[in-house]
Parts: sequence; C-alpha cells; structure tokens
Amino acid sequence: MDTFVSDDGLNIAYTVDDFTDPWTTPETIILLHAAMGSSKRWFRWVPRLVRDYRVVRMDLRGHGQSQQPAPDQDFSLSLLVGDVLKLMEHLGIDKAHVAGNSAGGYVAQQLAIHHGERVRTLALIAATPGLKNSHAPTWIPKIRERGMRAFLLDTIKERFDDTADPDLVSWFVEEASARDPEFMARFVLHMSTHDFMEDLPGITAPTLMIAPGGEQIGHAETYREMQRRITGSRLVYIDTRGHNIGDGYPDRCADELLAFLRTVR
Repeated sequence: MDTFVSDDGLNIAYTVDDFTDPWTTPETIILLHAAMGSSKRWFRWVPRLVRDYRVVRMDLRGHGQSQQPAPDQDFSLSLLVGDVLKLMEHLGIDKAHVAGNSAGGYVAQQLAIHHGERVRTLALIAATPGLKNSHAPTWIPKIRERGMRAFLLDTIKERFDDTADPDLVSWFVEEASARDPEFMARFVLHMSTHDFMEDLPGITAPTLMIAPGGEQIGHAETYREMQRRITGSRLVYIDTRGHNIGDGYPDRCADELLAFLRTVR
C-alpha cells in the first residue's frame, strides 16, 4: 500500500490495481469500504473490475492501514470526503466512478452531492443517506461491554444470511475486530447524526443502488425513496436480510456494477 497526507496531517493508505491494456487510458473506479472494514474487504470485487478499469481502494481514516485521529482531533464525514478529494489530487484523477459500501456509501453520496463535477458515476451498496434512522447507536454500549469480536458474533445475523460461507464470516469477524472499539464508537455515533435524504436531488451523476431486500440496519424501503429523489437512478434489490451484501454477494454486486457502467459509457 502507498500513503498520502490528508489536509489535517493524517497518513491515509490506498492501493491501486490496474490490469488494463498498457496502451489504453482506463477510467478509474474508487472503492470506499464500510465501517469496521478496510480496503481488503473488496478482495472478491477487484479481479472482476481490474481488466477494464483502474481500481483505487482507500482505507478510511481510522481503518486498515490509515492513521487514526487522536481523541481530541476533529473527525467528521466532511473530513472523510476531503480525504477522497486529496487522494484524487494525489493521483491526478480529475473525475472517477465512485462506489461506496455502507458507510463508504455515505462518503460517496456526500462527494456526489457537493463535488458532483468529480464523479462520473455513483454506485451505492447497502448505503442509506446516513445512520440517523437506524438502531446503530444501540451498538455502542454492546461494543463497550462485550468487545468488538463478541459484539459482531452476537449480531452476525444482521450482516450475513445462512448462505454465507462460514470461512468468510469468520474472516470478516477477525478483520473487523482489529479496529479500535473507541474509535468505532466515535465513527458510528457520528454517522448516526446524519440523514441527508433531502440533499439527494443534488446528485446528478448516473447512480446505481444495490440493496438488501430485507435490510436490518435501517429500512429496505429507504432505497425506494432514494431512487425517487435521485433522477434516473437504478435500484437493484438482492433477496437477503443480511446487510453485508458487498461481502456476502460480491460477484453479483460487481457484475451489477459492470453492467451498469456499460450502459452509461
């Protein structure tokens, strides 16, 4: 992984994968992972995308190999958006396809709302407009009482359905458990202050939404309201109650994204 320095001095990690023909100039897809995750969570997506696109994966601040803000240092959704813009500047990317999974989708939405000229297309995977209308704040006392690993095991049915590979689920739990619980509490509580549904008409980029039909973190009907507000957007439901469709149904999600990109190219 490489790093760049954010506007407020944090080291932010990223990876670039590119297996396109060397005589071409490929368009870029930026992938933004979910809370408690890292850029590793896209491991099943990347092989499907890199033949046709330059793929950039960033670790959100406080996740993966990116530096964690100090407890007395500012943290906000707008700073996460600023990190994406800084990454684009660092890599010389004027405009990119942006795909965000869950909390990464909150960042992607804000980027498209406030910096639409930088977004070719927007793809949202299980990403509502913030966590304000969810039960996510109830996670915090459980994390503090039980620890990250026990909390994730206790709530795993919210994230994966019975079709999920047990080895994948075990890997997810161990990988997510590596995050600092106090920073995750800070992250989730901040995201729980956001509901930017009213701002969605400001998104002008072609938009794909892939959503769990039985969403348990938030509400599945929220995605229909999002589709109504984002002009020309496409909504695809996956028949599952598991929120983590980007992990549990990666091939389906990546193929939906590729098909969408072909239609708007």
